[in-house]
This record gives sequence, C-alpha cells and structure tokens, in this order.
Amino acid sequence: SRGNIQFYPEIIAVAKRLIQASSQLDMKIIATEQYPKGLGHTVPELELSKHNVPIFDKKKFSMCIPPVNEVLGSPKSVILCGIEAHVCVQHTVFDMLDKGIGVHVVADAVSSRSNIDRMFGLRQMEKAGAVLTTSENVILGLLGGADHPKFREVQKIIMESAPDTGLSGVHV
Repeated sequence: SRGNIQFYPEIIAVAKRLIQASSQLDMKIIATEQYPKGLGHTVPELELSKHNVPIFDKKKFSMCIPPVNEVLGSPKSVILCGIEAHVCVQHTVFDMLDKGIGVHVVADAVSSRSNIDRMFGLRQMEKAGAVLTTSENVILGLLGGADHPKFREVQKIIMESAPDTGLSGVHV
C-alpha cells in the first residue's frame, strides 16, 4: 500500500512541485498508473486534472506503452518521478534509454517500499546512463536563469525548500 512507500508524503509534495513547475513552463506531462484496479489510482493531491495531465493505465512495469509513446512523441530528454524506484521507474528508464532518450530521474521524487530497493534502483538507473537529479536542480535548470519570462511564477513554487525525502541516508 501507499503507506508502505518510504517518505511517501514528502515524495508526493516534491512530485506536486514538479507538476506545478512543468505546467507553468508549458511542458508535456504524462502520468501512468500500474494496475489501478488492484493498486489504486494516482493520489488527488497531485491535482493532475487541474494541469490537464493524461493518465494511462498499464500492466507492464515500464510506462513505455503504445498510447504513452504516441503522446510522448520523440523527445530528446524526459524528466521522471514516481514509485516504485526499482520497478516501474527503473523499467521506464531502461526502455527510454534504449530509445536514445536522455533521462533525468528526480531522486527526491522517487521512492520504494524499502530504502534498499530505492538505493539499488537509483544506482542501476545511473549506471545505465540516467542522470540523477533533485527537484530544485531540475526546475532551476529548466529556467536557465532569472531572466526566464516565467522565473517569478516558478520561483514561488520552490521558495519553500523541498521536504527531506531521506536521500541523505541513500548511498548511490
């Protein structure tokens, strides 16, 4: 269950920041749900409908399923967050890297039921070629500088520090 995910409330808070910033920057956002009938739907706290985020059901661990691939198109790179690090996120990373897509995994917005699985999942993704990053790093990187036209709006999202998601205890 969701309550078993390490740092679950904090992971949700960080993912929400990413969604808000991505929406402000008019970026394409896609969500998938692993077997929602059995595992449940994406939590309402993320406010996906408010940001017009399409949600795709899947049974495959990777989110690289035909309807997602169609909506995603051929990006040069993607930013990933979600659960669980060592299963769905990792399989998605491997599939996207195989397609030649640059993958940035937001480590403070990714978790698993155990920190060991989280740690090894992040380690394997990085060894495969994914860039591990943090929410603030990726958001500021997308802006590029204070001269970005949306800087003030996005700055409001990150003014409060991201919650501690236990990464200091994860050795990657």
